[in-house]
Amino acid sequence: MEATIDGLSSVEAARRLKRDGANELKEGQRVSALRILAAQFNSVMIWILIAAGAISGLLGEKLDAIAILAIVALNAAIGFYQEFRAERSIAALKKMTAPKATVRRDGELVSIPATGIVTGDILALEAGDLIGADARIITASSLKCVESPLTGESEAVMKDPAAVERVDTPLGDRKNLVFLGTSVAAGRGEAVVVATAMNTELGRIARLLQVAGEDDGTPLQRRLDALGRILLWAALAAVGLLFGLGWLRGAERMELFLTSISLAVAAVPEGLPAIVTVALSVGVLRLARRGALVRKLAAVETLGSTSVICTDKTGTLTVGEMTARSLYVGGSVYQVTGEGYGPEGEVQWEGKKAEGPQLLALRELANIMLGCNSSHLVQDAGVWKTLGDPTEGALLVAGAKAGGNLQQIEKELPKAGEVPFDSDRKRSVVIRRMPDGAHRAFINGAPNVVLDLSTQLFTGTSVRPMTAEDRQSILDHTSEMAGKALRVIASGYANVGNDSPGEFDPAQFEHDLVFVGLTGMYDPPRPEGKGAIAKCHAAGVKVVMITGDHPRTAGAIAAELGIGGGAAAVTGTELDQMSAEQLQQRVPEISVYARVTAEHKLRIVHALKATGAVVAMTGDGVNDAPAIKGADIGIAMGKSGTEVTKQAADLILTDDNFTTIVAAVEEGRGIYNNIRKALQYMLAGNTGELILMAGCVALGMPSPLLPIHLLWINLVTDGLPALALATDVVDADVMKLPPRPRAERITDRSFLRTMLLTGVLTAAVAFGVFFYGLQTGSLATARGSAFAVLVFAELLRSFGVRSETKPLWKIPLWSNRNLVIVVAISIGLQVWSQHSTTLGSFLKTPPMTFSDCLRLLALGAIPLALLECVKVIKHFHRHTTQPPKALTKSTT
Repeated sequence: MEATIDGLSSVEAARRLKRDGANELKEGQRVSALRILAAQFNSVMIWILIAAGAISGLLGEKLDAIAILAIVALNAAIGFYQEFRAERSIAALKKMTAPKATVRRDGELVSIPATGIVTGDILALEAGDLIGADARIITASSLKCVESPLTGESEAVMKDPAAVERVDTPLGDRKNLVFLGTSVAAGRGEAVVVATAMNTELGRIARLLQVAGEDDGTPLQRRLDALGRILLWAALAAVGLLFGLGWLRGAERMELFLTSISLAVAAVPEGLPAIVTVALSVGVLRLARRGALVRKLAAVETLGSTSVICTDKTGTLTVGEMTARSLYVGGSVYQVTGEGYGPEGEVQWEGKKAEGPQLLALRELANIMLGCNSSHLVQDAGVWKTLGDPTEGALLVAGAKAGGNLQQIEKELPKAGEVPFDSDRKRSVVIRRMPDGAHRAFINGAPNVVLDLSTQLFTGTSVRPMTAEDRQSILDHTSEMAGKALRVIASGYANVGNDSPGEFDPAQFEHDLVFVGLTGMYDPPRPEGKGAIAKCHAAGVKVVMITGDHPRTAGAIAAELGIGGGAAAVTGTELDQMSAEQLQQRVPEISVYARVTAEHKLRIVHALKATGAVVAMTGDGVNDAPAIKGADIGIAMGKSGTEVTKQAADLILTDDNFTTIVAAVEEGRGIYNNIRKALQYMLAGNTGELILMAGCVALGMPSPLLPIHLLWINLVTDGLPALALATDVVDADVMKLPPRPRAERITDRSFLRTMLLTGVLTAAVAFGVFFYGLQTGSLATARGSAFAVLVFAELLRSFGVRSETKPLWKIPLWSNRNLVIVVAISIGLQVWSQHSTTLGSFLKTPPMTFSDCLRLLALGAIPLALLECVKVIKHFHRHTTQPPKALTKSTT
């Protein structure tokens, strides 16, 4: 790359622009609406339902066919509506790039569209600029840049033209470079462009976004697809079994074929897609009330499978704003309460609000905090923000809490001159005219620098010469603050005299300073964060901190929040030295990562997924976006999050509250349990129907159920209670259990045992009623009784299926009001069908007395009663086989 201090000529710039292309990020291929719609049918279960509907239509069961295909269409419509918005992550990144830039062309400074920047251009930078390309610093005058979108660090970075010697220097430590998409907080400088468009650090993130989100389906989608394949083979097996039995018994072949196909269609739970969609949709509404917006419907359940939450530090676990936490002045240490740039909080001494003589000492320190400061605090939409350097913003807030008054200082002590912060001097100076006409230099800077220049000490009430003991005490307090990962700023002053402003020379007054005090600040953890992380650990969910910040800072915040057990942070440089296999082996043991880039974060997420973990990634900066998109569930902060991060996420937290993630995990687990119990309810009912029908065919008996009976049971008797079960309240104990393994089937052994037992019990009761009806009455009466008892058994069993472990009497009946109403209405309809000519002719049910209906209702309660007895026996067995707690404790 050729470049000169005078910049490029217009001709050369045009040539490079033609060669390299415009300085803009390239968007990936957008997903068309047609592809989104087609994706709604990318499921084995959906195609089974389509086939079932088609077969029903061919067999003349038009009502059955219409109902099944309507469910498929409704499911596709809801899914399409939820996911219609196409991928816009790269488009959001483009909005972060600068629209205009000042460059040196033909020896003159000119303003050009940022898309016209080429390598070799000289950028002129000043406070407030959005940087238009990656560039190498040539000159810098107190140049500070905010790089939090790329690194996650809230503190502005001082830039320096000096070369960085190590090639593997972390992004946050490359002091001689500025980056596309970051901004200038203070100072000015010039830089030569070294990368544009997709070759910039922001461009690298754009490329990562294009490959990070390769969709391999959510855990629920994979489980339902596996279930669909099982049901497909089960349906084929049912057809083969019944056809074979009928063939051996010499049944009429066409009738036998039609009966077998009808039963195979009945074996498929037609309402399952609708049940899943309703459960997820209700979860979306519940999460919205708790501060989380869901962008993809299936992502709701994925939260419940989460076993690892990878979270950015800045703005996610912390408030994302530098905050003064400790003050040292007059020999005393004070604590500062409150977070961020808001005025809430106070200065405390020994746990109580500072008052009396302490205020005099604090006000002296506050005057320097406020008086030597070029930042401003503004309130935007109810949120306090800083304009300028975040460190100076923290000093403004702490100074006000310590009793200072910025307006009064500006009025009574007008500014007469200043020496901006410089990376070589490591201090800033503001000179103000005192009420007596003399001038005083207020100084804030690095503790060792200010202390070396000081010969006097402010004691809290007066000034006296500094002793060696005083100097050591200040150093000890500085070390103590630094050990807590606080950034320490020292404050002092020097009396300049009555010189005119134009004659101030730092060399003449930056000696024999009066040392006033220390301020320790950091980006504090969110107050609710520690409790939320403890709840995650109790639920078996590991929390991993991934940050671009310094290892010591990351370790201190992690320790304060209870992450990692005090283990040292692994840095991005160490990650670069690990192969994919080595990282995969070590990643289960690591809880804190520091000085990492967007690429590192994506590697960590992929390594965790390779171990079988279901990974959630949270964050707010652009550097979090690729990992958010590559995780099983991506979570973005709604308030502090950048637009690109929100577009890459599956879930957006409107309150930026980490505890909302825990609530979302709880809701996700509840949704999975609801889907599982609804599926158990439907499949157990279908199993009972299959056993009943197969048994009668095997014994050479007439069919106990007609096709209309099967349709009514599947869509009304099973479908409506299943919908109510899908919206059941979340069990209070759901967060006391470990997360489900990624490979776990939704139909595990326990599920299948319960399903088969329930099917056998239901079929046995219905068969007994049918057999008795054939012996004492007509076939129509026997079928009507078998149909009624099967319906009653299914409806009553819905109350017991609400919990796999708790008996019916321990579950509050009215906690699922919808289920009670649905069951009551369905029982009423069934009884009415035995007394209504219209409904009876539709369902082909004969008249029946109320006393007979009551007897069938009582018989229908038998499966429920026996299943509840099984729960009690299992509960008793678990508690009697477990060793006593005291014995267990003593032996461990």
